[in-house]
Amino acid sequence: MTSRRNFLKQSGALGALSVLPFAGYGAGIAGESSVMNEGGRRWADGTQLVVSVSMQFESGGQPENAESPFPQNMKKGFADLPAATWYDYGYKEGIPRMLDNWDKLGIKVTSHMVGSAVIKNPELAREITDRGHEAAAHGMNWSNQYDMSYQEEKKFIAEGVTAIKKATGFTPVGYNANWLRRGQNTLKILQELGFTYHIDDLSRDEPFIISVNNKDFAVVPYTLRNNDILLIEGKNFSTDQFFNQVKADFDQLYAESAYQKRQMSISFHDRIGGTPQMVKTTYDLIRYIQTHKGVSFKRKDEIAKLTLEDRNSIRE
Repeated sequence: MTSRRNFLKQSGALGALSVLPFAGYGAGIAGESSVMNEGGRRWADGTQLVVSVSMQFESGGQPENAESPFPQNMKKGFADLPAATWYDYGYKEGIPRMLDNWDKLGIKVTSHMVGSAVIKNPELAREITDRGHEAAAHGMNWSNQYDMSYQEEKKFIAEGVTAIKKATGFTPVGYNANWLRRGQNTLKILQELGFTYHIDDLSRDEPFIISVNNKDFAVVPYTLRNNDILLIEGKNFSTDQFFNQVKADFDQLYAESAYQKRQMSISFHDRIGGTPQMVKTTYDLIRYIQTHKGVSFKRKDEIAKLTLEDRNSIRE
């Protein structure tokens, strides 16, 4: 009997062929088609498709009565105690389980860390970087920053960096604002503080370069369509629906990557992506992706570095 995984391998290969918009697909996969290198629109290291995985480290840093799956009907002045335990799951079970999964899969990810969450669980933050993953900044807490003054926002970002560096020894070079909502000054501040990239952009399926303070700055696009907080929590997808949606995204981007630079992003949050069923689904999904030639899993700092060093990167 054909196993489910073998079936996915076979159907995935056929699916990729069916959506490819030109006939030279087979040669492209083997690296023999000149179309692949036309105009230099390839990854500089020879990768065909780069997959970027995010692991949000937020739990423990949330405000009181933060949004959760529970009804938002708490009376003023009372603490939502069950909701607090939902967040506790993120650092007690979620991240440790995901870390073991990344090791089994042999991939490295980028963890966007909230400074106050790191202060509460510094050993866990250190374990993330000790296992070879990137620590990226995600603000000091869950405050909006788009309405902060220049100096307030700079202090807010710098304090988050300090918390991460103190716990892990790792200096973040990448940034993610709360719900991607950066302000008019955010990029200028990031450049001043020594960051090299941000992810608060959904406009492309490949990284690109912008000019900030007259210097190159990388944009490594984020994702909502392959994001557990939007799909699993927000839309109440089943794990099968999550698997199939992300698989379809991969199949199309993989087909396109035969003739142009492509990046795929997948995002997980500690208290959602770290649940047993999601970790099992993620394992199966990434194993499926890994059966395809020319696919590389990279940390976002690695993607930013490749982008900034590649003269063929898109500039805006």
